[in-house]
Amino acid sequence: MKRFSRFLTLAVLTAVATAATTAPVFSPNTPTAPATPANNTLTVNGTETDVDTIASTIQIVDQKTGATTDAPPNQPPPPTTVTAVDGELTNSTVPELANSTTPTKRSLDLSKRLLDGYEVVFDGTGFGPTDRDASIEGTAYLTYTVVSNLTYSVDDCLRFCDRVDGCVFANLYYEYNNALLDWVFSEKSNLKCAVYADVHTAAEKTNFGGQQLKPPPEPLVYIQNSSGYAAKTLVDPPVPDGYELVFGPTNGANNAPGYMGFAFLDKYDVEACTQLCNTRGPDGNGGACQYVNIWRAVVNGVPTTYTCSFYYLVADESTAVNFGQGDLKVTYSRGYKRKSLIQDSGFESFAACPVPDICWTESDQFWVATSPSGGSFDAEIIHDATDAHSGSSAGLLGSGFGSDALAGTLKPTNTLDTVPGKTYLITFFHSSSFSGPDLEADAFVDVMWNGQIVETIRPGFSNWKYFEFRVVAVGNDELAFHGGKAPAWSFIDDVYVFLA
Repeated sequence: MKRFSRFLTLAVLTAVATAATTAPVFSPNTPTAPATPANNTLTVNGTETDVDTIASTIQIVDQKTGATTDAPPNQPPPPTTVTAVDGELTNSTVPELANSTTPTKRSLDLSKRLLDGYEVVFDGTGFGPTDRDASIEGTAYLTYTVVSNLTYSVDDCLRFCDRVDGCVFANLYYEYNNALLDWVFSEKSNLKCAVYADVHTAAEKTNFGGQQLKPPPEPLVYIQNSSGYAAKTLVDPPVPDGYELVFGPTNGANNAPGYMGFAFLDKYDVEACTQLCNTRGPDGNGGACQYVNIWRAVVNGVPTTYTCSFYYLVADESTAVNFGQGDLKVTYSRGYKRKSLIQDSGFESFAACPVPDICWTESDQFWVATSPSGGSFDAEIIHDATDAHSGSSAGLLGSGFGSDALAGTLKPTNTLDTVPGKTYLITFFHSSSFSGPDLEADAFVDVMWNGQIVETIRPGFSNWKYFEFRVVAVGNDELAFHGGKAPAWSFIDDVYVFLA
């Protein structure tokens, strides 16, 4: 129990009711025991990226697909699919972002191109009566169309790729003995143009047909003249709302602390990756997901999956040192930081005295604390590493000197730069363990948004615990924490406001 020696004397005291009541023997500002070394609850040791599990899961996942024989042409590309989570294979779609105003295009770095913006990756074969070719079965398949088979219509195929969000590669080929193409689908053409959100090579020409679509002795489906075309120019994908690009693209993935797990996506989709971060459950030690690292895994030269790793601490390129293992190579690695509207989430801008000394203030550049009439330091910023969840400072509610039992208010100095109508997530850590179980029984904090109580937490005696609440913005919104009732002190740290 933290600072047990400091509150032994308090165990026999009753809660302070007014400023005139006898004050506790000690308080956060005037401890009787010597200050102890920092003992923050936030622990990052042993939380580095689980590189081995990611690598082993890459070896068993299978995301290769292509245009099937029975699917009609011109279908919209399917939503991004999650194919594995934390080492377990799965198959679920990523929900659309309710708050997003980012363009819906999701791909491996593409933009609209002119037809001359493509290059031939491989030519087709199989022109004779018994010579056969194969179409691509690869990652990030989007959709297909059929183009006129009066000629080998490469331009029409590439025009189709230009129209499909995410397309960077087209595979053009003839598919014979498919009655659906010949007689059922309205286009009446067997020249297929399949498009992908990743670039593939002739090594991935593995679909030779062979389907028996009509009873024998009707012939089997076969493929001829399968050629591939890739975009010459790739550009950065749009940065999702509520995030900022930290680094990339590079060929190194993060191996960083604060790791929360990973997911595989069926295409390189930055927005889907950040949406999974937004909806991932919090880590009890570190809180909400604040950072993602997305990268493409290439095994034996073939794109295999798209990894999205989650972190409660923000990483950077200095930890992007995982370049792969053996035949596995990391490509197109990018890091994205979740943006908070709180400028000093950990109260660390106040450091008026060196640790292990203790000092306090009612305001600094980013936070302001106020007391009601007759109160004294009923809210404050305290610089004392033993009272912080992380770092060396925290917010305190309740008279720092224990001189009254009035509730104080702590809030950011400025209103928040919110967008009206958007939903935001307030996250923070709270501790009410300074005075022991009996004296902390009445601990409470009102979480306030524009002067209205969003929720009142009554944790009683509690070590550091994570809380989050959703609010809707009206623009220039005001966040505040109101509470404290010395000796039922409440400490608040690591406060963030994210776009939900």
